[in-house]
Amino acid sequence: MENRVEQLRKARCLNQEDFARSIRVSRQTVSSIENGKYNPSLELAFTISDFFGLPIDEIFIHERRDFNEKK
Repeated sequence: MENRVEQLRKARCLNQEDFARSIRVSRQTVSSIENGKYNPSLELAFTISDFFGLPIDEIFIHERRDFNEKK
């Protein structure tokens, strides 16, 4: 899943450590989210959404699948 976390964090002139402290996670978690190696829990996604004052779907980009498509 793609996301805009790094872009939004940098726009606020925050480093990963300060942002992580603000949302109460480790810097490694922030790095993993930004690199797309970790999808945050729904609770953490809401925390990030609240921090930036944006809806979740403006931060995390999810491409929908067509489950009716035959393989």
